[in-house]
Amino acid sequence: MKTLPPTVKPYKRTPVFTQETVPQGLLRDHNTKAGTWGVIHVQKGELAYIIGDSQPHILKPGKNGIVEPQILHHIKPLGDVSFFVEFYK
Repeated sequence: MKTLPPTVKPYKRTPVFTQETVPQGLLRDHNTKAGTWGVIHVQKGELAYIIGDSQPHILKPGKNGIVEPQILHHIKPLGDVSFFVEFYK
């Protein structure tokens, strides 16, 4: 997983989602626009973060997921979880 470029700044974030409230679109492949990065912040539990067809990255509190612009990815809650996504440009 890559790291955020030092030149990007946060501009918005999602509400906190749980395994019950996660939007269906996040569970299937999707991407961000050109120039838009994201950081998946898990507050509780674990979340599988799958980039393309790679092996899942297991995210948990203190281990964030970096979303690169225009790269297909999706998530899968692993039980009781809460998380949000912060977007950067």
